[in-house]
Amino acid sequence: MRTHNEKMSIYHGMASAVATNMSNSYIPIFAMTILGATNYQVGLISSIPPLVTLIMTLPAAILLNKAIEQKKLVAYSILAARFIFLLIAFVSYVPGSSASWLLLFLIAVMSIPNTLANMGWQSFIGNIIEDHRRAYFFSDRNRLLTIVGLVVTMTIGIVMKDATTSKIAYQILFMLTFSIGILELYFLLRHEEPIREVAIEKKRAMDWSIFKNNRYVLFLVVALGFNFGWQMAWGLFNIYNVRYAEATIFWVSMFNVGSMIAQIFSFSLWRKWSQKYGNMRVFVWVAFGMSTSPLLMVLSTNLYYLVAMNILAGFFVAGTTLILFNLLLENSPTEIRTYCITSYNVLLAIIAFASPQIGIWLLETFSMETAMYMSTAIRFLAAVGFFFLYAVKRNKEIQVG
Repeated sequence: MRTHNEKMSIYHGMASAVATNMSNSYIPIFAMTILGATNYQVGLISSIPPLVTLIMTLPAAILLNKAIEQKKLVAYSILAARFIFLLIAFVSYVPGSSASWLLLFLIAVMSIPNTLANMGWQSFIGNIIEDHRRAYFFSDRNRLLTIVGLVVTMTIGIVMKDATTSKIAYQILFMLTFSIGILELYFLLRHEEPIREVAIEKKRAMDWSIFKNNRYVLFLVVALGFNFGWQMAWGLFNIYNVRYAEATIFWVSMFNVGSMIAQIFSFSLWRKWSQKYGNMRVFVWVAFGMSTSPLLMVLSTNLYYLVAMNILAGFFVAGTTLILFNLLLENSPTEIRTYCITSYNVLLAIIAFASPQIGIWLLETFSMETAMYMSTAIRFLAAVGFFFLYAVKRNKEIQVG
């Protein structure tokens, strides 16, 4: 039996899934087909949000710590972020190359309330969902949200299959995104949040002794390397799909649908395997699987083939999203865990900003194939790194045993 807060969280999550899947996947194709964005600008679509997140992390943390009621701060931040889509809807009327730069500026502005909303939601939801309920609740919630996202994406692909170059089609999508934001606000405000006391005790902003912990540092290096190889291909995939494979809105939607279907059916498999064999051992196979994606994608521009490759990629993406954060917790000593997670997220934001730009630079300097091969090579080296970490851990367990 779900509690009131659990129900509201699921309803809010469904509204959020609708808004996200109605907008995020279509901004790059909108930028390329309607605004005539360059490859460099398409790369910035992926790079700007993590840069703003990096800048906003400390101010957002201060605001959240001072807030007596976090749900209002989170709710209105989400609405502010969704409001930006009303402005994006009319960017196409700006003449010349200024339109694509204006889009990037609006994405940067939108990332400010998004950062506050994301950080606040994690803290807020952690306070209102009981510890013993979290594992099952979030498992159910994630599965339901992925199904909702799949339905939305498939519907958009079918309804708008002939509207890839239509300004009005994108305007409708972005205005609907704002409308859904009002639903998100409503369901968030309906949560029952206990009044919390604002902590007066001052704690250190950072504990640098975490970098003396060899286990954490080794994990940090390998995990950041993996994320670097993973995220440097994000902009490349968008460009490859639209400019090389000439995918329409329908096909971009089908790529996402294929990935989501694979994730829905594989979440339970990865969970069972990680419980049976351990997170590190299973993630070695996840990382090796993830390394094949860029290499396989550039073998063909056949749209049916690319759907199949997105299904395969979705299988390993599910493993990544399910296990990588658990590995971070495993390799972060309990007494300094907060500092470990904070430093990981800050460094990850730097990686998320830089790596897509390096991917675009490789594309512009060499070729799409070279850029994708480099992404595969870095991911593969990271997989080897995870295997090394597993071997070290296994050796220690044998010695202790």
